[in-house]
Amino acid sequence: MEHKNPLVEDCDGSCFGTDADLQQVRSSMIDEQAAIKVADWFKAFSDPTRIKLINALLQKELCVHDLSVLLEMGQSAISHQLRYLRNMRIVKRRKVGKTVFYSLDDTHIEQIFTQTLEHTMHG
Repeated sequence: MEHKNPLVEDCDGSCFGTDADLQQVRSSMIDEQAAIKVADWFKAFSDPTRIKLINALLQKELCVHDLSVLLEMGQSAISHQLRYLRNMRIVKRRKVGKTVFYSLDDTHIEQIFTQTLEHTMHG
């Protein structure tokens, strides 16, 4: 006796319309390289420490010392995470003397983070 997976819906082939409809969707789809870059970018948001760093930097530009105090972590651990975020162009740095200040790279980061947070808190 064959058991059906309740998560798989049956489709008689009429759910999409014409081949032209599918071709239009296919022509608008993201290419493989772009999909990999987007996936990597979301991986950067998959770590709670990085989320806390982004949230703190959403408030104001901060140095590693201030971030380590806020997150109650060692400066080397904070620096490691900031380097990862910098490589992903999520944060940027500005050096004043020996002190390095970090901030979000651009307003896109703020918008994506804020909308994601609002979505998470909604309902």
